[in-house]
Amino acid sequence: MKKNLILLFSLLTLVSGLADESIPEKPVETSLQVFSHAGEKIFALSYKNAPHWHTYWINPGDAGLPTEIKPENFKISEFPWPVPQRFIEKGDILAYGYDGSYTRFFVLTESSGTELKLSSNWLVCKHICIPGKVDITANFSEGNLTDISPQDFTLSDEELTKRYLDLPLKANWPETLDMVLKKGADENQLALYYNFTNPGKKALPHPLGLLTPYRQKLIDTQREKLFSNGSGTLFGKMMIAWDGEYVDPVVPFPKDGTFNEPLVLKFLWQNPVDGKVSIIEKSFERFDLTGAEAIESLMSSMSFVAPSGSTDQGQETPTTSPTSDKEKVPASLLSILLFAFLGGLILNVMPCVLPVISLKLFGLVVHSDESRGSILKHNVFYTLGVLSTFFTLSAAVLILKSTGENVGWGFQLQSPIFVSIMIVVLFVFALNLFGLYEFQTPGGKVLGDVQIKKGIAGDFFGGILATVLSTPCSAPFLGTALTFAFTASTFEIILTFQAIGLGLAFPFLMTGFFPGTIKFLPRPGLWMESVKKFLGLTLLLTGLWLIDVFISLTSGNLPLMKLNSGLLMLFFAFYFQKHISKKKVWRIVFFIIALVPFYALFSSPLSFSGDNSSGSTDLIREKNSTGKVLWEPWSEEKMKEYQAQGETVFLDFTAKWCFTCKVNEKLVLETSSFRELVQEKNIKLLLGDWTKYDPVIGAFLKKNGYVGVPAYFIQKPDGSLIKLGETISIGKIKENL
Repeated sequence: MKKNLILLFSLLTLVSGLADESIPEKPVETSLQVFSHAGEKIFALSYKNAPHWHTYWINPGDAGLPTEIKPENFKISEFPWPVPQRFIEKGDILAYGYDGSYTRFFVLTESSGTELKLSSNWLVCKHICIPGKVDITANFSEGNLTDISPQDFTLSDEELTKRYLDLPLKANWPETLDMVLKKGADENQLALYYNFTNPGKKALPHPLGLLTPYRQKLIDTQREKLFSNGSGTLFGKMMIAWDGEYVDPVVPFPKDGTFNEPLVLKFLWQNPVDGKVSIIEKSFERFDLTGAEAIESLMSSMSFVAPSGSTDQGQETPTTSPTSDKEKVPASLLSILLFAFLGGLILNVMPCVLPVISLKLFGLVVHSDESRGSILKHNVFYTLGVLSTFFTLSAAVLILKSTGENVGWGFQLQSPIFVSIMIVVLFVFALNLFGLYEFQTPGGKVLGDVQIKKGIAGDFFGGILATVLSTPCSAPFLGTALTFAFTASTFEIILTFQAIGLGLAFPFLMTGFFPGTIKFLPRPGLWMESVKKFLGLTLLLTGLWLIDVFISLTSGNLPLMKLNSGLLMLFFAFYFQKHISKKKVWRIVFFIIALVPFYALFSSPLSFSGDNSSGSTDLIREKNSTGKVLWEPWSEEKMKEYQAQGETVFLDFTAKWCFTCKVNEKLVLETSSFRELVQEKNIKLLLGDWTKYDPVIGAFLKKNGYVGVPAYFIQKPDGSLIKLGETISIGKIKENL
């Protein structure tokens, strides 16, 4: 049906254009030759198109017809078609084909007699399209062709050999090319998404683009759209219409996502690294029924990439999308910044940062009787502490990315030195709340003998502490913003991090501009002394959690012993100067003694406790200690092993410092409902422990659209991945199974 419409269109175009342009007497010339290669006689049917005219590849694109070879009294085995060109015809019609001269190659598999007869049909186009045909006869004897008719031209054996060696060959699926097939937004539509890590950000060397699809009778593949995140990764998508309704017998669209027979997608693969074109295939037994909103949202924030090259008119192919980057990117960037702001706002109620936020609320009560200007000053300095720390984090991300490292959200908590410093800071801060020492402003006694428990320096430090403790949390909206930020340009990374910081500080910033909102808080009184002690306890509990993280990041008991010794001596130093002696010399002596274990801790190497990718980790042993379900260490090799066995796999990427992970574990993964589901469906469980830095896990998360944990996936028996996001439920897991 589609072919008939194209022919009708071609004839109408021919009639309407005859008076406009001159048509060559012979738009396509042909030549049949035979040559020897590696001891084999190879036939070469060459075509020569008139200048600016082109014929079509096996997949002609949006319109056109492929050139056909029809042997009459013999059978052939044809080699792959030569690599085509990409044309943009009038009306923005994409076509794949050839201009100038090109050659198709085949060998004889069966013949009767020495006379060879074959015909070839084509559609040749420029300003109009003309169907063409040639009938060729020849004698083939003792490996030679004679009496060839017609024979418009000949090529040398050297040229034929060169063209033959330039044919694309079948290759293994590229390891750096990931692909998923999903249900499209329209009825009877599929959506193909893929990404390729492009080292060196090399430009596409060929007008083909990245993937050029071959024809398949049940589907109609639309043109490829490519996007770049600016950091060396290309993202592509192809929409696919289901044509099974137009074949006989009818093959209906599989509403349940499972094909009756595996759908084999075949592509010309244009490798940007070396420019080589090869043929690759991927088989799909089913497609993902879940929507692609997250992928589309991610792509909408990226820059459109158009293949380079020229059309048959000799005009440059557009290098921007119909909506230019100047129009598109700011709108997308604004939506990402909104997600970042909302994510930062939600961080205020996440358990990671709650102890520090409680301290800040306590500070608002302390300052509730002060002037509007004073309250605003406190909150502005808290905001500056938040924003400056987020700026430092974004700078660290940029520095690490420039060295080729894969970094993710919460990366600083993968450093044992940083975690130990945070433990000391929280411990000292808790001692202040327990009354073992007090902050004083310089010259406090001179200025009216007033002691300020927490001045603007304390507000600034509170902003720093809130930011550092918020990074193990992954709030709703934050995942999309961070995925964009960790793959964006320098300016966009900084801007996104600042938007998260602004969201985190926003509630307190508003109380500075509208101090009347503080009146909803209780009035200052003696009750505050008891609350201070309770807040000190929350900081100690936070420090205890960080000690657990510190243990998982270090080897042996010695680092923990040094850390605990330092904390104990630090406590005694503060207690001594508060309750035993005020003499400076003794205070200095005990503080120096307290620093000795910390010096020994930081001056000695704090080695990681092992490699996540090889064998079990403490977190896996901890989860398996109940014996109710069996978790195995994650690896891509293990995923492939279970795919080969046709098993369903649940993947959990987590870390000890991730509070959101702990909430998901308590509410879902450690429940009897989850255990029953695992046993009923015989689901294999793989756990990726990202507590300590693991570049393999980081790379896997990044290529699947995540920059931190938690991240949950279901691997179907066919190997396809379903992303469950950052929050899960039993119902969500069942639905995707």
